[in-house]
Amino acid sequence: MSAAFTQYVDVAQVVLYLFWGFLAVILIYLHRENKREGYPLESDRSGHVVVQGWPPVPAPKTYLLADGSTVKAPRAQPYDARPVKATPIGPWPGAPLEPDGDPLVDGVGPAAYAERLDIPDATFHGTPKLVPLRNAKDWHIEQRDPDPRGMRVIAADGKVGGVVKDVWVDVAEYIMRYLEVEVSDKEGNRRNVLLPATLSRISGSRREVGVKSITSKQFLKVPGTRNPDVVTRLEEDRICAYYSGGHLYATPERAEPLV
Repeated sequence: MSAAFTQYVDVAQVVLYLFWGFLAVILIYLHRENKREGYPLESDRSGHVVVQGWPPVPAPKTYLLADGSTVKAPRAQPYDARPVKATPIGPWPGAPLEPDGDPLVDGVGPAAYAERLDIPDATFHGTPKLVPLRNAKDWHIEQRDPDPRGMRVIAADGKVGGVVKDVWVDVAEYIMRYLEVEVSDKEGNRRNVLLPATLSRISGSRREVGVKSITSKQFLKVPGTRNPDVVTRLEEDRICAYYSGGHLYATPERAEPLV
C-alpha cells in the first residue's frame, strides 16, 4: 500500500508542509503579542509617524493581576509623557543626547528609569517583599559574614558618603538587596537613602563599604522613599538608575573616551 496521494505528493510531504505552516503562524502570533509593551515606537523625525512594523500592534487585552486588579495592554494612554531633559548633539535621527542639567536626577541615558507602579513589590501573601532588618525579626545576617551596619561608606572620590544604618532583605529571595545609608549635608541635615548591595563592596577587615558608582556629594541627591520602612517599584527603579548613571556621569572624566 502506497502513502502517496499523487506521483509527486505523499503523506510525509503534506505533514511537513502543515508543520511549516503551523510554525509560521506561531512565530507571527508571538511576534505580535510581543508588541503589547513599548509599541508603537516613537519617531525622531515626527510625532505623527507611527513605527510598529508588521504584524501591527494587537488589540488591547485585559489581564487579571495577582492582587485582583486589572491592567490593559497595550494601554490607551501614553506610556511615558515625561520630557527628555537632554539635547541631541546633531540634527540627524538617533543622534546622541547631551544632558541639559544633572543627568542622575533627570534620568538621562544610563540613569533613565521606567515609570513602574508606585506600589511595593509584594510576596505571594501580599506583604512587602523588601523590608529592613529592624522590621524582620526572624531574619539576621550570617555570623560568618561581615555585618555592614555601622560601617562607613567610601564613595568613588575616596571620601565618606555616609554610614550604614540598616540592611534591607528580600524575604522572597533570601538575599540582601539594599544597605540603608545615613547621609548628612554641611548644615547637619540627615536623611537615609538606599544603596543597592550589588553595587557595593563590603570589607569586614577594613570595616567599610566601597562604592564606585557615585561621589560622596552625590549621595545627598539619591532619590528617597516616602515611607522609611517601605520602598515602591517606582522608587526602586529611580534609586538603581541613579547609581547606574553614575558610572558614566558621576565625574566629567567618565563621559570622555578612554583613548
